[in-house]
Amino acid sequence: MKKIISFLLSLLIILTSAVLYADTAGGWVKYPGNPVLGGKLGVCFDVTLLKEGDLYKMWFSWRTKRSMGYTESRDGIHWSEPKVVLSPTESGWEELINRSSVVKKDGKYFMWFTGQTQTHSRIGLAVSEDGINWTRVQKDPVLIAEETWEKTSVMCPHVLWNEKEKLFQMWYSGGEQYEPNAIGYAESTDGIHWRKRAENPVFAADPNTPWEQHKVTACQVFPWEGKYLMFYIGFENEHLARIGIARSEDGLTNWERLPENPIIGPDEGTWDASACYKPFVIFDEQADRWLLWYNGRNRNIEQIGLVTHDGKELGFSK
Repeated sequence: MKKIISFLLSLLIILTSAVLYADTAGGWVKYPGNPVLGGKLGVCFDVTLLKEGDLYKMWFSWRTKRSMGYTESRDGIHWSEPKVVLSPTESGWEELINRSSVVKKDGKYFMWFTGQTQTHSRIGLAVSEDGINWTRVQKDPVLIAEETWEKTSVMCPHVLWNEKEKLFQMWYSGGEQYEPNAIGYAESTDGIHWRKRAENPVFAADPNTPWEQHKVTACQVFPWEGKYLMFYIGFENEHLARIGIARSEDGLTNWERLPENPIIGPDEGTWDASACYKPFVIFDEQADRWLLWYNGRNRNIEQIGLVTHDGKELGFSK
């Protein structure tokens, strides 16, 4: 009887959640041909991108290969045959590699990547002249879990180069190994030696908001029209995730959630029916629209999809 009651309660939670939250909101529209990457490639997730001219360059976590993959596209939809560009070494802390962030500075590519074992996650750094052939800057990670809130793992880096301050800025996720709990911030002049903010984490779950009451993680943060925008994952529970947006004056404090959150969620009976993870956006000035790539999960299969939003305005009040 207890098992039946537990099952019915779980089913009720799922059904209630589906009623509360649509699969898209705030003007975002899923590309009808989704997913745009996955299928025969196996499990593909957690992307980072750069747009150079009219070419989109994507680095993605290729779980099937335990490595970082790379692919290119002219439209963000149709992607070239991917290749493995960074694989684990025998260092002991990177049995598999995933969840990266790529920055191009002074003609060189920098990749901060997550190295994982069964029990811990840490962040390493590699550099490249072409974005394809990578060399680690050192054998050890550049960021590890040290603070109480970080528990066993730091992962999901998103890095910017602040030209004015001559600093690399990193927003990263810390906490439990399976899914981290909150988002912290660190700074570095060389990308190797990082100074964590004393008041971390800078962004945590809102326990009063059902769709993100459990955890927040895997963000992309960047300056936008005088503020900082954050696209992030919110977890309703350990297995049900959606995507939201927030903004801040300084990228660290007083985050304002978008009223229409969550903007992207699972669509029952489709490739992303179980959860929606790790957003990455680029604004296309010529087309006057946002492009957002994310990984959707249906049971244990993850693939990459695309969502678009026409116009710059995302729904925040002025």
